[in-house]
Amino acid sequence: MILRKTLSPLAIGVSLLLLPSPLFSQGLKKIHVGVPAVSMGNIIIFFAKEAKIYDKHGLDAEPVVMSGSGIASRALIAGSVTISPITTPAVMSAVLAGSDMVILAHTMPGVIQSLMVRPEIKRPEDLKGKTIGVTTFGSLGDFLVRHLARQKGLNPDKDFALLQIGADPERLISLRQGKIQAATLSHPSFILAQRAGFNVLWDFFKEVEYPWSEIATTRTLIRQDRDLVMRYMRAHIEGIARFKQEPELAKKVIKKMLRLDDESLAQESWELFAKHRLPAPYPNIKGMKTSYEYVSLTRPEVWKHKPEEFVDSSFVEELDKSGFIKKLYEK
Repeated sequence: MILRKTLSPLAIGVSLLLLPSPLFSQGLKKIHVGVPAVSMGNIIIFFAKEAKIYDKHGLDAEPVVMSGSGIASRALIAGSVTISPITTPAVMSAVLAGSDMVILAHTMPGVIQSLMVRPEIKRPEDLKGKTIGVTTFGSLGDFLVRHLARQKGLNPDKDFALLQIGADPERLISLRQGKIQAATLSHPSFILAQRAGFNVLWDFFKEVEYPWSEIATTRTLIRQDRDLVMRYMRAHIEGIARFKQEPELAKKVIKKMLRLDDESLAQESWELFAKHRLPAPYPNIKGMKTSYEYVSLTRPEVWKHKPEEFVDSSFVEELDKSGFIKKLYEK
């Protein structure tokens, strides 16, 4: 059974104090895994839980659902979650502000999200004066919209408004109700939006070179308990392999977590993400350029730092060179 907690921005401060530190429970080490959004981008966390892969590697992992990378990063820094997908710009900004957060992996080569718009919006300039729904400020969607807007000659601070709405279902509802004219939506929500008559203005996977679906933790935790982090990495990487290899279980988790009753959508979601998940998810140093450009808007000192300062490739490298990853695909 997958246990989910939802933490609002208001509740996060209290939760940081109340969540217990990792401990042993029934022979398994208890950890809390941050989930910035219940989406296909983070589905491996729920799949590994359902398939009992965490248990296999000695972990009692509890997914903790939050709203966006901003809240998840604060939870990670505070120690209330052990590991979490945090957007690369958020990690970089946190490190420049004094945090010891670090990226261990990029598990996707690009972001499978789209900016969905009302039919009358056909060109980037048509976004002027409109309102775009995103998860939260500082979230991945917020970053992608701002980045592409600048590339298209728009000023995201003046030409349109960004509105924090929450998860995909809420943004899709707001789009349908006409409260907003555009919204960042992940798969399969952008398919539902297309079926409802909305159009894709920007396909982020095609238009933005941005390594995605990160695994992040803190250097402090690595120093204190490297074995714990390694066990998590083994479980997550095995989760990727089995997600590719076990479509029926994968679709069951997709339908459960995304509350889908459409078999064709679940099938398409599995095919798309099984295809693009990276078996050996090394941190993508080259692809971090886009994040540098974004972070430098508020912290120009980022250009003085090398990408290697924000990542730790040693975990994936060890699992790759040891033959662990290769063995997962020999079945």
